[in-house]
Amino acid sequence: MIQYLTIMLTAQKAKMDERGASAVEYGLLVAGIAAIIVLAVFAFGGLVEGIFNDTAADIEGGGA
Repeated sequence: MIQYLTIMLTAQKAKMDERGASAVEYGLLVAGIAAIIVLAVFAFGGLVEGIFNDTAADIEGGGA
């Protein structure tokens, strides 16, 4: 009986360890996506700003 309980507790502990690993994996995934977003903003920020300024100037001046 004690051997059975030991096996069950070990299995439960292993199951908890897997959930912790999943949380770490999700955290790394979120950090990676955030890094890609930041890089995209820095890479295309000037281009988007130029397009926005041109559009705002066209609207303000009546367009062409």
